[in-house]
Amino acid sequence: MDEIYLTKDGYHKLLEELEFLKNAKRREIARTLAEARAHGDLSENAEYDAAKEAQAHNEQRIAELEYKLSRVHVLDDMNISADEVLIGAKVKLQNVDTGDELEYTLVSEVEADFEQRKISVTSPVGKGLVGHKENEIVEIKIPAGILRYKVLKISR
Repeated sequence: MDEIYLTKDGYHKLLEELEFLKNAKRREIARTLAEARAHGDLSENAEYDAAKEAQAHNEQRIAELEYKLSRVHVLDDMNISADEVLIGAKVKLQNVDTGDELEYTLVSEVEADFEQRKISVTSPVGKGLVGHKENEIVEIKIPAGILRYKVLKISR
């Protein structure tokens, strides 16, 4: 069984989502099902069918979260090198070709969220950055070509 590595924040977000789905969402779906049943004939009741489908999706997500949480290893920043790009690191980069600066936090696939600038260590850019140190130039092959970054700063 492979472990899933998460930051403390990522772990707590999964726990919060699980708690919401098991309690509030289940109650909401149960109310919707009861209302749909009250409308009579279930064989032609679109509301009932939609509620049953929502219930199935909710239970599937609960099972998925419980499975992931059973495999979680929460990262302890104190035991991870701060001078090397590894999972959990916040990395400030400069695009060598354009001079643009950007910042990413490297996380597991479970926590990846590009809008929050969190990229997976298994993504092409994440894989390319892992193991590098400050002031190194990194060339990363992506489908659109090659990215060249200078690692400006690594923090946790």
